[in-house]
Amino acid sequence: MKNKFITVEGLESAGKTTACSIIVKILHEYGINDKNIVLTREPGGTVIAEKLRNIIKNNNNEEHISYKTELLIIYAARVQLVENVIRPALSLGKWVISDRYDLSSQAYQGGGRKLGINMINKLHYMMLGTFCPDITFYLDITPDVCLKRLQKKGKLDRIEQESLAFFERTRNYYLKIIKNDDNIVFIDASQPKDKISIILKNFLIDWLKKQ
Repeated sequence: MKNKFITVEGLESAGKTTACSIIVKILHEYGINDKNIVLTREPGGTVIAEKLRNIIKNNNNEEHISYKTELLIIYAARVQLVENVIRPALSLGKWVISDRYDLSSQAYQGGGRKLGINMINKLHYMMLGTFCPDITFYLDITPDVCLKRLQKKGKLDRIEQESLAFFERTRNYYLKIIKNDDNIVFIDASQPKDKISIILKNFLIDWLKKQ
């Protein structure tokens, strides 16, 4: 079975970290050990990309980050991650699981920030060409559920502090995009964690059997 690039997407507090852990456990059941699994996140995943993540996540009282700047910083972090971690790992036969990838930019910056999909598609093609995940699991929660979960978290970062309208636009873009992409799997993440785990596990196992 050839190694794959798997991504997990969704709004804040949708359960992406838990989903990534479930995927790792399933790969273990297939005899794939941790040495052959790379678990990463966006933005971040390298020393430079993590520094860029801090710029995106933390409020800067001295200077406003424009939405276009935000997009470019995220892409700078993404290119660092792809070129220094993801591509090399895949070339060595390792499996890569990422908490977020390009779909996040399409939804958050394209939809949430109203930058539109055309700009992001052009940027993706210029920076990364046709490089994309083998499969993406999208964990869907409504914006109001997202905000309720964030309220329990305590201190929120710059993105988490966004409005209900922002997350509504972001989710709508997610839903719009996945309708036209057969490599994105929709999962209702408002369900109990145990049920989500079973759904994710069953789909992934069935998908792996076909590879």
